[in-house]
Amino acid sequence: MNMVVDMAAQLEPGLGSSLTAVRAPRTGRRDVGVLDLIEWAFQREKVGLDFDEIERETGARPGVGVEYLMMQQAKLGCRVQGGGSSPRHHDADMVAASLACLPEVYGGRRMAIGIAELARVGERPDWMRGARMTCKPVAWRTSKHGQHAHREQCRQIGLRWPAHQATGRDDGFWCPVGYSNSAHDVAAARRRYLGWYGALLHLRHVLQVACPLTSFVVTDRMPERTPWKSVLT
Repeated sequence: MNMVVDMAAQLEPGLGSSLTAVRAPRTGRRDVGVLDLIEWAFQREKVGLDFDEIERETGARPGVGVEYLMMQQAKLGCRVQGGGSSPRHHDADMVAASLACLPEVYGGRRMAIGIAELARVGERPDWMRGARMTCKPVAWRTSKHGQHAHREQCRQIGLRWPAHQATGRDDGFWCPVGYSNSAHDVAAARRRYLGWYGALLHLRHVLQVACPLTSFVVTDRMPERTPWKSVLT
C-alpha cells in the first residue's frame, strides 16, 4: 500500500492523483503526505466543509487557529463531522476541521474551499503550463463577405492613420484587440499556486503537531513548490 501512495506522489503536477485505493490501516499508523491525506479525506471519506457547524459547536470562528478549536472540542466532548449522515473516519474529520480553520493569512475560507474542490477531483492549481500570449480582436462581425474583426473609428488625436491628411469615409479606423495569457496572467496563476502550497505547509504542520490522528502519520512530503522551473514552458 505504501507503493500506491508513493506512486501517486510521483505523478506529474497538475494531473492529480487518484487516492481512492488508499485505505486507513486496521492496525498501527501509515505514513502519508499531507496532500495525499487531504485527497483521501475528500475523495474516499467524502468529508465536507461546514463553517457554520464549527462556529455553532465551538464558538470559534474559522481562521482563529485549529489548536483553539481542538481544545474547545475536548471541553464539549464532541468532534466536527465531515458532513453527510453516515459516520466518517476520525482522521478525515480532523482534516476537514483543520482545513475549515485555515487562518486568513493563508487564504481563509476561500483558500479552504479551493483546496477542498481540487482535492475532490485530484487536481492541483493551474499554473498555466505552456501558456503563450495571444493577441485577438475583442469582437467580430459577420457580413456577406464572411467574418471580420470589428473595427471602429479612431477619435484620439495623434493616433489616426493616415495622419498626414484628412480622413475620408474609409480612413481613420482601427481594430481594438485584447491580449490573453500575458505575463501578468501567468504571474497571477503562479502566485495562486504558491498560495495553495503555503496553505498546505500550514496544514502539514497542524496535522503533524495539533491533530491526534489515529491511522496516519503525516510526513514532510510535499508537492513540488515551483513546478514551472523543472519543465520547459
